[in-house]
Amino acid sequence: MATGKLVVIKDFDLSNNCPECFNQDLKLTFYQKHVYGKLFHRTTNQVTNQIICNKCGSDIYPAKWTDDIERIFNYYQKMAVPEKSSLKFTTLFYVLILVIIALAGAASYLFYEGILTI
Repeated sequence: MATGKLVVIKDFDLSNNCPECFNQDLKLTFYQKHVYGKLFHRTTNQVTNQIICNKCGSDIYPAKWTDDIERIFNYYQKMAVPEKSSLKFTTLFYVLILVIIALAGAASYLFYEGILTI
């Protein structure tokens, strides 16, 4: 079963006021989703973000953003460039492919030699 993991693309420290506690210590983080399986590693193009106040620890959701936070977010969003969407196979995948090819070759050899019949 494949498991998903959010990998940090970039962190930014913001000097905007927190809408909850009015402290000037916010952190903006951009994440990209990676999916790990036994046979593959997939990098998706799904990018998420999160703004957290370092003082009160609350998440700042887009409904509570001020105009300043929105402007800064749009600026930093352009700077956070995600990895390209890709699919990489693991060593186990290649080993299984080689074993299947070897078994198919052995079965066809035994069939043509008359040792194996259907």
